[in-house]
Amino acid sequence: MFKYYLMPQEMNETIPQNAEISHPYGKKRTRLAVSLFYYGQGVCFASWASRIADIKSNLHLSDALLGSILLALPLGQLITMPLSGKLTATYGSKKILTFATPFYALALVSIAFVNAGWQLPVALLFFGISGNLCNISLNTQAVAAENFYGKPIMSSFHGSWSLGMFSGALIGLLMMNLQAGLFTHFIVVAALTWLHISINHKFLVKGNKPATAQKPKIFVKPPSVLVQLGVIAFCSMATEGAMMDWSGVYFKEIVQAPARWVILGYASYAATMTFGRFLGDRAIANYGRKRMLQVSGIIISVGMAISVVFPYLISATIGFMLVGIGVSVIIPMIYSIAGNHQKVPSSVAIAMVSSIAYFGFLMGPPLIGYISELSSLKYSYALIGCFGILITVMVSKLNAIK
Repeated sequence: MFKYYLMPQEMNETIPQNAEISHPYGKKRTRLAVSLFYYGQGVCFASWASRIADIKSNLHLSDALLGSILLALPLGQLITMPLSGKLTATYGSKKILTFATPFYALALVSIAFVNAGWQLPVALLFFGISGNLCNISLNTQAVAAENFYGKPIMSSFHGSWSLGMFSGALIGLLMMNLQAGLFTHFIVVAALTWLHISINHKFLVKGNKPATAQKPKIFVKPPSVLVQLGVIAFCSMATEGAMMDWSGVYFKEIVQAPARWVILGYASYAATMTFGRFLGDRAIANYGRKRMLQVSGIIISVGMAISVVFPYLISATIGFMLVGIGVSVIIPMIYSIAGNHQKVPSSVAIAMVSSIAYFGFLMGPPLIGYISELSSLKYSYALIGCFGILITVMVSKLNAIK
């Protein structure tokens, strides 16, 4: 699957339509540059997330109103999916990523200027739109960098995003302890982001498409294999959403953990997910994507089963750790497989898969709440565990995954 795309003077064969070729810089420097773009986006997003409570308090928003306003961010991401794929396919991931990332940081700063409730959804819509441009172009860039590198490295890129999220949360905690305002906090993060872009953008992989390539359309019917990949990603993202939003509640109400240990569930899940992403590339190279996806689905189900059947502090923590390992490499592998589709440009294929997957991230947490209201949170998590089984079954029947 992995090929080396040579410099123009070294080429002796036609470059595929989806291919992107690299520059004179070394593979390790390219890998570092792409990793830093992932890390920077994680820092930006976590910086916003870490100050939601302050923003809610400053604007005197109720829980219900804040919940409604927060939908503006994923809405901005969803409505931009097709356009992001087309723009990236037309102009190349390097150009779009270099253009979109500064605007993502600028959108973060704009949130600090919000002084009325109606202004927040506008700022979040802008944040979501710029974030999606970054997401599609960055994952497309990562597929190109992986092909240039010649072995699986997509999982470690996503691990860099997780590290960025962790760092962003720490920066937010520091800023709050220093009693820094939103503008000070966000402008510092933006300045660091712009600095890193100015240093690292030239090391990104440069796109090279043949002149005869057809212009990608904004709306096209996705091939069935991409729909199936999207459903697999949907199951993984629904699991991630459930773990992010409900793990604390599960440990408080079902596990009945002491107050100081309620965070243990999410912390253990997040730690093993990040750890798994940095180890995942070697495992993928040794065992192949199909087997890794099958095993990942089983691990998710086993982890959820342990947490549901044995809802005690130690056993539930072990279960959540297994779920973190299970989901760690699924999305990176799915993006890598989609990005190498032979008939659809990488960015368009990734946008198609992301559009389906993101509904899982949105629908997972509400689904947990609805089922919990009707029965129990334990049954909600049991259902999420079934998603792991579905992943394994779908992957086993999908011949496109090797």
